Amino acid sequence: MISVEQALELALDLVAPLPHEDIPLAQALGRVLARPVVARRDQPPFSSSAMDGYAVRAGDTGVGAKLAVIGTSAAGHGFDTRLTEGQAARIFTGAPVPAGADTVVIQEDVTRIGDTITLQGASEPNHHIRAIGSDFKSGDEIAAPRRLSANDLALLAAMNIATVPVTRAPVVALIATGDELVMPGQTPGPDQIIASNSFGLMALARQTGAKARLLPIARDSVSSLKNVLSLAADADLIVTIGGASVGDHDLVASVAADLGLERAFYKIAMRPGKPLMAGRLGDAVLLGLPGNPVSSMVCGHVFMLPMLRKMLGLGAQAAPRATAKLAAPLPVNGARAHYMRARVNDGEIAPAKRQDSALLSVLADVNALLIRPVDDPAREIGESVEFVAI
Repeated sequence: MISVEQALELALDLVAPLPHEDIPLAQALGRVLARPVVARRDQPPFSSSAMDGYAVRAGDTGVGAKLAVIGTSAAGHGFDTRLTEGQAARIFTGAPVPAGADTVVIQEDVTRIGDTITLQGASEPNHHIRAIGSDFKSGDEIAAPRRLSANDLALLAAMNIATVPVTRAPVVALIATGDELVMPGQTPGPDQIIASNSFGLMALARQTGAKARLLPIARDSVSSLKNVLSLAADADLIVTIGGASVGDHDLVASVAADLGLERAFYKIAMRPGKPLMAGRLGDAVLLGLPGNPVSSMVCGHVFMLPMLRKMLGLGAQAAPRATAKLAAPLPVNGARAHYMRARVNDGEIAPAKRQDSALLSVLADVNALLIRPVDDPAREIGESVEFVAI
């Protein structure tokens, strides 16, 4: 067996960032920006008012000053006449500041009768004015890689970017294996269970930005597994679930080898998740996950997601870790790294009382994987431990 760290390094070596594609801005939410983009204009493109009020010359202001209103500047409809001494223009938020004006007096500080306003005080130059390019300037850059949020899309639109270069989304094919499995909604036989792992892993992949799809369940025969694997010909990553161990019905390793799998590793010093394997299969990467539900989901967080992030151009890194204080003591750990289901709350982490790798109800009730290194000594309440948020 190799360590989790060694296995992850080998798994990440199997994948590389995918090519980029140009997509419409409206479709870019959640995609990864593949190369920097540059603003095509200044924002604002002119000096504009930050408030509703009156554009004036700062030198004309003071308590009791009276000015003649000679026009109006509104958003999309500026006032083209230059203001001179004693003049003002009605102005609204976002409207261009007329030439000659250098400050805006808010309407609450003005009394207006007809076309004459009386000011209640003095104003400094540039008060309530947003200078041209004060948000961003033409040529300013958004760096890549970057997973694009709703706020990013608003910024890109303001920069006049209509088409965005993003990394192509990895195609993930998920294959559950075993005669004991039926799909949700079907009626299982007396010796069957519902296929659940593939749905959780599909959701993880999609959350990360991949295009994931479920292939038919591969039954415990060479012909069935070969047939289902043939349906994954267009996938960047093939994820098999179950069948990667050494039992009589665990066929993934042998069938994949027959199909040309170049295996990078098999079995890791990890709990849960020991029977894990990975390698190259043609143009795709194959990741063989354990069949126990919690084992497959834990390995999805620890291995599949970092692989997908690298394919998306987000770097070759393990799942980010954080620390918290133990809320309960822990005994000595053994010869395999233990990824314990746990709940983090207010800086404290409490391991779940049951750690069986088949208990999905426990996994659904936690938000972290508490990491116990190999041969980790006993831990007391209050000690700091590392975890991965899930």
